[in-house]
Amino acid sequence: MARPIAVAITGGIGAGKSEALAAFARHGAAVISSDEIVHRLLSEHDDVRAQLVERFGKAILDDEGAVDRGAIAEIVFADSEALAWLEALLHPLVVQEYMGWRERLAEGEDPPAVTATEVPLLFEVGGQERFDVVVVVTAPPEVRNARTDVDAEERERRLLPDTVKVAQADFTYVNDGSLEELDDFVEGVVRELTR
Repeated sequence: MARPIAVAITGGIGAGKSEALAAFARHGAAVISSDEIVHRLLSEHDDVRAQLVERFGKAILDDEGAVDRGAIAEIVFADSEALAWLEALLHPLVVQEYMGWRERLAEGEDPPAVTATEVPLLFEVGGQERFDVVVVVTAPPEVRNARTDVDAEERERRLLPDTVKVAQADFTYVNDGSLEELDDFVEGVVRELTR
């Protein structure tokens, strides 16, 4: 039986990657989010927690002793070395999890035709090689800033510009319209991949 087509969804902060992922799910793809994997690693992975405390101290823990993602974010987005360390810790674990997930789906009795994985730093880490198809979701800066509480410009200085991502993408969508329009785009991508 054919393996599922592996789609990566990437783009900048506030572009609409999560909404695109949800649209892929509505159109029959099995989906997983790198951000959700990171959140799970931070809250459930004892070795990750121990390494974070060793590096940043107990101030990154909340009153219940859980990792406070906000405290981590404050540290790493002000310190590029700390951010690089955090990404080096988490990235291999994230890749291992979504690759294992894809493998389990492929070996299942009724594998989906398409899997979609949201990967914010896809091109920055050379991750596009792990996928059959790359979808880049973009949006104008004013639209992206209205969708997020974080300073996208501040956080994206270390990221590749959208123009570079778009040039390497198999499909691109400028997400400045309605959710229905995004859904129509995703439906078209899924149709093209599965015909």
